[in-house]
Amino acid sequence: MKVVFLTALTILPVLSLFIVPPFAQPLWYHDFADQRCLLCIPNMWNVVSNLPFVLVGVWGLVYLARCQPLGNFEEPRDRWFYGFFFAAVALTGIGSAYYHWQPNNDRLLWDRLPLALAFMALFALIVAERVHYRAGITLFIPLVMLGGASVVYWHVSEGWGEGDLRPYLLVQLCPLLTIPFILMLFPARFTLTQDLFAALGCYLIAKALELLDRQVYSQGQIVSGHTLKHLIAGLGPYFILHMIQRRRRLPQQAGQSALTGY
Repeated sequence: MKVVFLTALTILPVLSLFIVPPFAQPLWYHDFADQRCLLCIPNMWNVVSNLPFVLVGVWGLVYLARCQPLGNFEEPRDRWFYGFFFAAVALTGIGSAYYHWQPNNDRLLWDRLPLALAFMALFALIVAERVHYRAGITLFIPLVMLGGASVVYWHVSEGWGEGDLRPYLLVQLCPLLTIPFILMLFPARFTLTQDLFAALGCYLIAKALELLDRQVYSQGQIVSGHTLKHLIAGLGPYFILHMIQRRRRLPQQAGQSALTGY
């Protein structure tokens, strides 16, 4: 029944594609509150605030290259899947800095593409570790490709003059709806589930700060909501790194297989 519930929760947003008409990326999105040029860097704080993504991404790759995958991974090969996630996180920082240097739709592609890849990679890993291992690993590449395709489709559709942002928003909405229920409904096989909730909380706070960009900046014109969004969002991958560094396998429940999740 839990799997059926999650399936239904995933299908409901998909149905919105048949209800909500296509809509393009609003051009006002690129008009950020803080556009100060400092040290010859345009939009300086929105550019450099992406540094946490790069640092955490590289840190994660270095850790995974050196670690011995014993009790903190389901299978030794899983560190390669996490490696993909952290590589995408590092590229997100680079792509976002490139976009914010000169915000426009063409550059926004390189901001969103690695972010979508990282988001879907993490979603597949959570499915593997909480719902069904083989299912999550099998879905890893299709989900990552789906995330990337949603961004490419949006970018191509903008070139057609009929921008369609719906698929990109959908690949964010589905995991955002299902991940909390996965964490609550399915038993953990490792410690430090709280780090996953912390990462999810960072994402939600970051989205709120993005919406409050100008309101935050108006409080003294010190820092904008979008700059804070980058800093808070950069904490999310850090919690994932902290989790895989320190977590330990929990004793298996009677009759539960580590490879099937049942």
